[in-house]
Amino acid sequence: MYDLIVIGGGPAGMAAALEAKKNGLKKILIVERNKSLGGILNQCIHNGFGLHYFKEELTGPEYANRFAKLVKETDIEVRTDTMVLDLTKDKKVHMASSTYGYKVEEAKAIILAMGCRERTRGSIGTPGSRPAGIYTAGAAQKYVNIDGFMPGRRVVILGSGDIGLIMARRLTLEGAKVLACIEVMPYSAGLNRNVVQCLKDYGIPLYLSHTVTEVRGKERVEQVVACKVDEHFNPVKGTEMVFDCDALLLSVGLVPENELTRSCGIEMNDKTRGPVLYDNCETSIPGIFACGNVAHVHDLADNVSLEAIKAGAAAADYVLNNAKRPEELLPINLEKTANYRGEPEGLPEGVSSMVCIVCPNGCMLNLDYNQKDENGLPKITGNKCKRGIEYAIKELSSPERVITSSVAFKGPFEDFEAKRCPVKTDAPIPKSKIEEVAKKLKEIEIDKPVSVGDIIVSNICGTGANIISTGSF
Repeated sequence: MYDLIVIGGGPAGMAAALEAKKNGLKKILIVERNKSLGGILNQCIHNGFGLHYFKEELTGPEYANRFAKLVKETDIEVRTDTMVLDLTKDKKVHMASSTYGYKVEEAKAIILAMGCRERTRGSIGTPGSRPAGIYTAGAAQKYVNIDGFMPGRRVVILGSGDIGLIMARRLTLEGAKVLACIEVMPYSAGLNRNVVQCLKDYGIPLYLSHTVTEVRGKERVEQVVACKVDEHFNPVKGTEMVFDCDALLLSVGLVPENELTRSCGIEMNDKTRGPVLYDNCETSIPGIFACGNVAHVHDLADNVSLEAIKAGAAAADYVLNNAKRPEELLPINLEKTANYRGEPEGLPEGVSSMVCIVCPNGCMLNLDYNQKDENGLPKITGNKCKRGIEYAIKELSSPERVITSSVAFKGPFEDFEAKRCPVKTDAPIPKSKIEEVAKKLKEIEIDKPVSVGDIIVSNICGTGANIISTGSF
């Protein structure tokens, strides 16, 4: 019997297992259905992770690799490529894999960390035909970043969640034309910084208070019809726009992955669509805990890990001290970290605005050209830290961006699940060089194993920045 079984080896599962180990549990098992630890982060090759937890900006694979290394330094048992089929109230976990076969393992405590899944076309009821070329944004992300396939060349994105915004940039860098990002709400569901660096940087229009009303095409998507919606989200006649495209990506929300939770008989929370949780992350069944996106959808992976630490400590306390859960239910904050609501209105003459993209806070900076310094730069306000001032000055004089992408493996590498290696520039490059660098990356093939931080190309396109691997293969 295990002290603890953690179902899910993503940022929540690994952080929870590590914290449980730190708090005294000895026999711990992590079960992960993919071939490697990391969960969804392995395909999230963009940066923006780790600012809260590791105090530095990382890509998804780098963030996952940090935790995977910490797990490997312990005696925590890991079973990858293993699917959990059932979970019982008496904490028996039914699992199957090609390596271990069918197994039933028992534990003194369970932590649910299965993450979440995307809402599909069926859940939003978009009318029209059912041709090929309609993808969830996350599926498209995997095709591009891991498998090396392009979902389309002329793309429309429905929904402005962060995954959709990031895929707008990613597809553009790979040579596709993203025609529009369409959002039914009067504001973006994604972070301010992503609207700026994923849409505005590439001239991709964002249509707020709009939705897709028809999909046209027989074998493949040929057209998407969108129109404006009123305050009740009803289509407004006469506002139709027709986009000639071959792919439609859906970024219309995430839902906690809770089939196991429900089959176990755990009480569910209608608001979060996850289990009802107490203040120690325990579910309605004593000894079964939940954390991360399986509990409620988080905006940041850092917050997932921080919540998982709480669950891991509580599970250890339950096993070692027979701790009782508190009476209070865990207050769940369902508000977004930040929503892009367009440019501020009513600014005085001579004052403009700028979104800071240094961190997920996405501060709205005001630039007052009526008050200039000795260098002719406007007075900058609205920042929550000094980095906001530094960013604004750089953006006004010589804007730069860190580029994240992936390059092909020459192979064959039979042990590799991925067909492409995630990479990034190790320093920001001028925005004027982005297109040139993106084209150069398409020519690169890796013919040997690499580790995180290895230099793939030095001084890419004369920018002074190196292309480094953000994954280990």
